[in-house]
Amino acid sequence: MSKFATCLWFDSCAEEAVRFYTTVFDRAEIKSMSYYGGVGQDVHHREKGSLMTITCCLDGLELMGLNGGPAYSLSPALSLYVSCSQDSVVESLYARLSESGSVLMPLDRYPFSEKYAWVTDRFGASWQLNVSGRPEESEQRVAPCLMFTNQHQGRAEEAIELYTSIFEDSRVGYLHKYEEGELKPGLVKHASFTLSGQRFIAMDSPIDHQFTFSPAESLIVRCDSQDEIDYLWEKLTADGGRPDHCGWLTDRFGVSWQIVPRVIEEMLTCQDEARKDRVLSALMRMIKLEVGELEKAFS
Repeated sequence: MSKFATCLWFDSCAEEAVRFYTTVFDRAEIKSMSYYGGVGQDVHHREKGSLMTITCCLDGLELMGLNGGPAYSLSPALSLYVSCSQDSVVESLYARLSESGSVLMPLDRYPFSEKYAWVTDRFGASWQLNVSGRPEESEQRVAPCLMFTNQHQGRAEEAIELYTSIFEDSRVGYLHKYEEGELKPGLVKHASFTLSGQRFIAMDSPIDHQFTFSPAESLIVRCDSQDEIDYLWEKLTADGGRPDHCGWLTDRFGVSWQIVPRVIEEMLTCQDEARKDRVLSALMRMIKLEVGELEKAFS
């Protein structure tokens, strides 16, 4: 189980979407599933026993689908960036992922790529598909891509500096900026960085879009202690970030995070309904998660 997972919020089609994704990628498997219990139905309005989350691994990326209801919609501001070694792979992914979806940038040759496309699939998730021979991209072919646009335009470099400063085993792989004569010199055109071994992509958008970051896409961080939860919570809510409920927060750049103890997935996939319901009941009363209280509820 890796340090990070990327969570996509769906209304009711999380299982259908995630199972579809595992048929699209060669290296893919379902890792775990959790289900709603009898607690909190006045909040989440989900039927007891219905799917809550489904987690899979796609070419090195852990992806979680959450059936959260209609409150939030997926946004292209956080897309899944797929680095491919061959044209034929991009072509196959483009055909599968764009079917019954929409095309933001058609499959074509661009100044920055021999073959590239940007699509939104039929479930609302956004994908960037690119032929790339970068050696660091061989193990993790799919990476979360953060696009800083509208009120957050021009903050990609600041965000990368913050994230790489607070997570261990972090580094910037490359950071390319727009140059004189291009759209907006100084903004980040494309950057790659790793946090605790997980690869991310970031870019500024030099144009205005009708979208920005949404809680429908969040980055899950699995923490090993309460001290780690407290530390990350403080750093990510500082200087304009804001806490939410159940371990969720939004940082100063508008990116949503779930800061959770590593043991929470074992608790929520437990077959003992009474123990799981006690954990959910405790969790729903929390803003920042408290490991001791969750473990007490689970005992």
